[in-house]
Amino acid sequence: MIRRLLATLALAWVLGFGWFMLALPGPAAATPTDAIVVLTGGAGRIDRGLALLRAGAARRMLVSGVDQGVGAGALARQYRVPRRIFACCIDLGHEAVDTRSNAEETRAWVRSHGYRSVRLVTSDWHLRRARLELGHALGPDVVVIGDGVPGNPEPGLLLSEYNKLLVRHFALAAGIGA
Repeated sequence: MIRRLLATLALAWVLGFGWFMLALPGPAAATPTDAIVVLTGGAGRIDRGLALLRAGAARRMLVSGVDQGVGAGALARQYRVPRRIFACCIDLGHEAVDTRSNAEETRAWVRSHGYRSVRLVTSDWHLRRARLELGHALGPDVVVIGDGVPGNPEPGLLLSEYNKLLVRHFALAAGIGA
């Protein structure tokens, strides 16, 4: 009985990891949202957020998890964005250090602006867990649309991210760390 249960769990884990690895979420459709939230930490994320902002997908953007020493001027120069766009439309969050604190930082920002829909931009391999955290932090009244930036992650990174996603799903289901 226990052997069968363990075999079933192992098979479910393997099949789940296969799905996780082969079906990474891509960019979202052009549905407009109230805001865009970009999580730092991966190539192409800020570029994608800026492209969406320029295309009118939202009127304001939060870049969450920006290093304390980085300001709007430095990012404006690095990404060749006029400072006036940063002044009107882009906020930098300096408090987050991981995915859970990204969600907390975003929650405060979303609530302060009264947003009801958010486009979450992060790497394709990170999107499922980031969306889980953000959806949990924001609650059912805010729609979170995931927008995955294609990457080329190593298998070890995918394995680690899949396990983190599973652990977080179970923790939230059990009411741990909520």
